[in-house]
Amino acid sequence: MIANQMNGLLDRLSSWGILKYFSVIISSWDYQIMKPDTKLFEIAVGQSGYVAPETVMVWDRLDNDIFPAKSIGMNTIWIKQGFGGMQKTMTDKYFQDVEITNLSELLYIL
Repeated sequence: MIANQMNGLLDRLSSWGILKYFSVIISSWDYQIMKPDTKLFEIAVGQSGYVAPETVMVWDRLDNDIFPAKSIGMNTIWIKQGFGGMQKTMTDKYFQDVEITNLSELLYIL
C-alpha cells in the first residue's frame, strides 16, 4: 500500500482488521513526501523484494497513482470509480495496463 496519509495509518488499518492483507505499507507521513512523487513507489518496490515489473499498483487516481507507478515500470490496474473515474488518460507515455470498475474484478485478473 502506498498512501498519502497522516500519522497512525498502521493503527487504523489494524482497527479495521485489514492490516494483515498488506506486506508493504508506505505512508507519506513516514517519508515526508507525497504521491505522485515516484520516490514513494520506488521505496515500496524496494521493500517488496521484487522488481517493478513484478509488482502491480491498483488504485483509482491516474495522476497520483497510475502514472507515477507506470513511470517506474510497475504494472497498473486503474479502478475507474469515484473522483478518479472522472479522469481521462491524457498521455500515451503512461497509461494503465488494465481498467476495472469494481474491486471484485481483481479476482479474475490477479
